Amino acid sequence: MNNKMNNRINNKKKKNGRIWTIILIVIGCIWMLPLIYMISMSFRTPENAFEPVLFIKPFILDNFKAVISDNPLYLNFISSIVTTVFSVAIVALVAAMCAFGLSRRGVRGKNFIYNMLILTLMVPISALVIPLTQINNNFGWLNKYQGLIFPYAALGIPFAMVILKGFMDEFPAELEDAATVDGCNDYRLFVSIVIPSLRPGLVVVIIWQFLTSWNEFFLALVTLNDKNMKTLTLIPMQYQGFYFSQPGRLFAILVLISIPMIVFYALVQKNFVKGLMSGAVKG
Repeated sequence: MNNKMNNRINNKKKKNGRIWTIILIVIGCIWMLPLIYMISMSFRTPENAFEPVLFIKPFILDNFKAVISDNPLYLNFISSIVTTVFSVAIVALVAAMCAFGLSRRGVRGKNFIYNMLILTLMVPISALVIPLTQINNNFGWLNKYQGLIFPYAALGIPFAMVILKGFMDEFPAELEDAATVDGCNDYRLFVSIVIPSLRPGLVVVIIWQFLTSWNEFFLALVTLNDKNMKTLTLIPMQYQGFYFSQPGRLFAILVLISIPMIVFYALVQKNFVKGLMSGAVKG
């Protein structure tokens, strides 16, 4: 009797699993349609660029050859890497220090500071473009990497601090007390105890900030005017003419600048999900 019941339960689970697999495949295909259409557009001639079909012949590589020859893409790639990596490093370090200070140290007015930092999350970056540009101009940071690195870091720290403070609050203080008794100073305690304990949260913060900094457009548009210093997200603009006469080249450059992000996320998605789930089950 028990075997029959178990078989029925297992068969029901398998059936439900197949149903959910089909549903997710359908949803995934629908979600992938714009991406597939973008790739298809990048291989089309101007004459058949707007044909309302998903695939069309002939497939050409001229659009990719043109955008590669017209732009110093390797320099633009370096600009994106420099601004992104440095902003991510600053956000991860400063947010971890803030989380440690607000959670473990007797900082005066820490609730006020925490709430003020949270309020900054409600302000869109588009509303800050003009004041940030004026600040960059006063510091002489226009057409310099600092004009993007420090604003990206400043805008990313509040979100990262909220994430890391949640991990820090759940971390047992007894381990820190034991380390202090063993002679650890604040620096050693932070490096040897706090940072390892925040690793799942830091993974989430690093991935999120990397994607945000890499894809940012508005501030990069008004900060970097030098063709050799522009980030990759700015390159498609020159193919968006009034008459949209080069759609294939536009979609070709969009495909090229999407590849690094797709590869990056494919490599880190497991760690990203693990970090989110680790934060979800704490407490």
